[in-house]
Amino acid sequence: MPEQYETDLNYVLSDLNTRTRTLEGKYNILGERLLVVNQNMIEEYKKLIQETKTHEDDLNELRKEIENLKDILKQILKEIDSFAKKENIKVLEKYINLWNPLNFVTEQEVEDLIKKQLEQKKGDIVDRPKEKKSK
Repeated sequence: MPEQYETDLNYVLSDLNTRTRTLEGKYNILGERLLVVNQNMIEEYKKLIQETKTHEDDLNELRKEIENLKDILKQILKEIDSFAKKENIKVLEKYINLWNPLNFVTEQEVEDLIKKQLEQKKGDIVDRPKEKKSK
């Protein structure tokens, strides 16, 4: 019987040794997988940080552009306040229609009219018959 115990003991020890080596192999494989997963997580973390920085930079740029647009809009509103009102334009339109600037004459036209009138007067004086002087 001692041989049988010895055989059983050898079998049990051999089986335990095999199982231990199998578990060690699985443990080593899990360790390697865990290392790969950790490396992938670190790479993804770095990518996320870089993307976050990029988004923050873009957001800051958009904020600056919005502030710039607000300033421009304020300037435009100030200029719009200085525009003439509709009522003022109507008043000016009435005065322009009253004066009718299209009928204004230039300085040259006035000189031509004066010359024409003078020539006409001279012509009338020459064409007039001389009156006889009676004494």
